[in-house]
Amino acid sequence: MTKKIRITWTKSAIGYAKDQKATVRALGLKRLNHTVEQDDSPAVRGMVLKVRHLINVEEVQ
Repeated sequence: MTKKIRITWTKSAIGYAKDQKATVRALGLKRLNHTVEQDDSPAVRGMVLKVRHLINVEEVQ
């Protein structure tokens, strides 16, 4: 079983670079306060790192 992380979009991407908005969308987040679960992979961790000021991340057991 792979590890999962829970990602919640908590801050608007308005006023930030377009690539950051695209990264939020690539994570599967569709609207503010939306939460998704993703596999804990290096690719997802890289995206999380890029937009860490816009989201909250927690580990899922």
